Amino acid sequence: MTTLICDCNQTQPLDPKALSQSLSEPLTLHTALCRREAGAFIQAVQGTDDVVVACTQEQRLFGDLAVEAQAKTSVIKFVNIRETGGWSADAKNASPKIAALLAAAHLPEPEPVPTVTFKSAGRLLILGRIDEAEQAAALLADTLNVTIFTQGAGEAGGAQSRRYPVLGGQVLRVEGWLGAFKLTWQNNNPIDLDLCTRCNACVAACPEQAIGLDYQIDLNKCSAHRDCVKACGAVGAINFQRLATEETAEFDLVLDLREHAAFTRHALPQGYFRGASAANLLRLRELVGEFEKPKFFDYKQKLCAHSRNEQVGCHACIDICSAQAVSSDKSRQQIKVNPNLCVGCGACTTVCPTGALSYAYPRASEQGVKLKTLLTTYQKAGGQNAVILLHSQDAGQVLVNELGRAAQLNVAKGLPAHVIPVSLWHTASLGLEVWLTALAYGAAQVLVLHTAEEAPQYADGLQAQMAQAQAMLEGLGYAKPGHMPVQLVHATQAMVLDTELQRLTTGQQRLSSTVPAATFAVMADKRSTLSMVMDHLLEHAPVLKTPSAPEALALPKDGSPFGTVEVNKDSCTLCMSCVSACPANALQDNQQAPQLRFFEKNCVQCGLCVSTCPENALSLVPRLLLTPQRKEVRVLNETQPYGCVRCHKPFGTLKGIEAMIGKLAGHSMFQGEALQRLKMCSDCRVIDIYSAGDEQKIV
Repeated sequence: MTTLICDCNQTQPLDPKALSQSLSEPLTLHTALCRREAGAFIQAVQGTDDVVVACTQEQRLFGDLAVEAQAKTSVIKFVNIRETGGWSADAKNASPKIAALLAAAHLPEPEPVPTVTFKSAGRLLILGRIDEAEQAAALLADTLNVTIFTQGAGEAGGAQSRRYPVLGGQVLRVEGWLGAFKLTWQNNNPIDLDLCTRCNACVAACPEQAIGLDYQIDLNKCSAHRDCVKACGAVGAINFQRLATEETAEFDLVLDLREHAAFTRHALPQGYFRGASAANLLRLRELVGEFEKPKFFDYKQKLCAHSRNEQVGCHACIDICSAQAVSSDKSRQQIKVNPNLCVGCGACTTVCPTGALSYAYPRASEQGVKLKTLLTTYQKAGGQNAVILLHSQDAGQVLVNELGRAAQLNVAKGLPAHVIPVSLWHTASLGLEVWLTALAYGAAQVLVLHTAEEAPQYADGLQAQMAQAQAMLEGLGYAKPGHMPVQLVHATQAMVLDTELQRLTTGQQRLSSTVPAATFAVMADKRSTLSMVMDHLLEHAPVLKTPSAPEALALPKDGSPFGTVEVNKDSCTLCMSCVSACPANALQDNQQAPQLRFFEKNCVQCGLCVSTCPENALSLVPRLLLTPQRKEVRVLNETQPYGCVRCHKPFGTLKGIEAMIGKLAGHSMFQGEALQRLKMCSDCRVIDIYSAGDEQKIV
C-alpha cells in the first residue's frame, strides 16, 4: 500500500522519517500534493497497490484526477491528519497519533452486509394549510407526483386552478417509511373535494363565512343555514347527511407543514420531512428511484432475554430506540426490529445484555481491530497514555474539523497530541465491552462525544453503561475515585469541545494507562468479549493483590451485565420454572438430584427468572464476583426427592408435593383417596383409580 502525506503548504509539522519507521514504509513529504505536486498522486495510482492519501479536503479533486489518469489501483482511501493532528497547538508532539491514523487507514474495508431496499415512485403527500402546501408543491411538481391534504385555507387560500389532487378531513395517523407511507384519515367534511368545482358559490353564499378557500366547512362556525347547499345546486358537492368514513392512501414521501408532526420520535422515518426548508425541498427532489442502506443489526432470538413463556424480562432495546424500530412480539418470545425504520444508531446493541442484538456494519470485531491498530501503532511510535475520542461521522466530525481550523487560526488549542479521534456511524454503537477493551489495549481514557445529533435517551443509556465501567475500574483498583477513564463529553460547538478536551485530558486531569496490555481480540459475540476483558482485568487487578481483597463488587442496578440470583429457600419449591426461562443458561437443574444450580458468569440480570417464578422466591443482586466461584456452578437450593407412596419411585420434590397437597387439601375434588393419589407417581395414580373398589365405571 502506498501512502502519500502532505504538510498543506507547511502549515503542519510532519516528520516523514518517524512516520516511515512507524508504518514500515518509505514516505515522501509533499507540500502541495493537490496542486503542483499532483503528479506524485497520478504516479501512485498508476500502480496496482492501494493508495492512502493523507488529505480529505481535496478528495473530490483527487477523485477527478484518478478518473482522468485512468487509475489502475482499485482502492484509494483518504484520511484526515490535518484537523485531527497537524492543526493543533500540540502539533509538534502529534507524530505518534498521525502514524496511528495512517495505520488504521491501511486496514481493509468492513465486510459487506445485507442491505435494505427502498423504492420510491415519487408520490408525495403534503400536509398543511393549502396556501403553504401549494407553494411547496409548485417547487416540486416537475419531479414529484404531489397530493395535498388540506389543514385549512391559510392566509391566501388555495389557487383557483386545480393543479394538484386535494384531500380533506381529519388526519388519524401517518405510518411507514420511504416508499411505503400510509395515510389514514376520516372524511368527515360535508364538502366532497372530488365533486367540488371551486366555483366559489358556497363561499359567497355562507352568511357565517364558515367556508374557506380550501373549500372545507368549519363546522364550529356553521349555523346550519344550508345556503351553501342551495348555491352548490346541481353539482351536489355539499351533503351534510354524509356519514363520516375512514379512508386510506399510500405515498412514497411525506412533507409535513403542520405545527404538530405526525412523528414525535427523535429519529424520523426516511422519506418524512418537517417544514418546507430549502434543504428539505432539494432532498425530496432526489428521492425518486431505488435506494439501499446497510442492515445495521443482527438478531439471534435464542439469546434474547426479552420474553419467555409470555413473561417479559429485558426491554432495554425497546426503551432506547429513538426510531421506534424495535417492538415486542411477546407471543413469539422475541423482539421485532423493523429494518426500514432502523437508522443504524446501534444503541439497542449497546444496551442488550446478552448480545442477541449485535451491530453489523461495521462489526464489533472490525472495530476492535481498528482500535488495536491505532493504539499499538501509537505506542510503537513513542506515544503514551492515549485518549480515544469516539465521535459520529456527521455532527461529531464537523466539530472535530471546526476545532482543527480554529486551532490553525490560533483561536483554539485543538485536539491534544494524545487524543485520537475515531469516527463512528453513531457513538451509541459501541458499549461497555469495547470501551474496556480499548483500555486493555493501552488507552488511558475513552471519551464519547455527545452532540445535539443524538437522542436524549442515548445519553442515559451510555451513562448507565459508563457507571458500570466506573464501578468495575474503581473497585478493581484501576481508577481513583473522581477519575473517570470512560465518560461522556457534551458539546455542540467547537469551542466547547476544545474547553472540555483541555479540562479532561491535560494537566492534572490527564490519566495514565493502568491496565497491562492485552492480546485478545474483540469477538462478534458480546458476552465472549466481555468475558475475556473481565478475565484480563481480574488477572491484573491491583485490589486483588492486597490482603483485604473483597469477594465481590457491588454494581449499579441499571444496566448491570453481571450479578447473582438470591433464592428464598422457604418459598422455593424447585419447580424449575426459572431454569426454563433463563436465556443465558445461568440457572440450571440437576438431572440426578432436586437442585437449583447457578453459573454466575452467564447471568445477564435480565429478570426473566424473577417474573417467571410462581412463588416470588427469586431476587436479583447486581455484582461482580471476584472469586473463582464466578466460573463455577454452585447450588442455590436443594431438597429431598419425594417418593411415590405406592412404588416408592421419586417423581417430585418434597417441598413441591407438600405445597401442592397444602393448596388442594380443602378442595372438594381432592378428599379421601383422591388426596392420597396426589402422593403417587403418574403410573400408580392410574392403577389406583382402576383398582379402587369404590370407583364406578361408565360404559
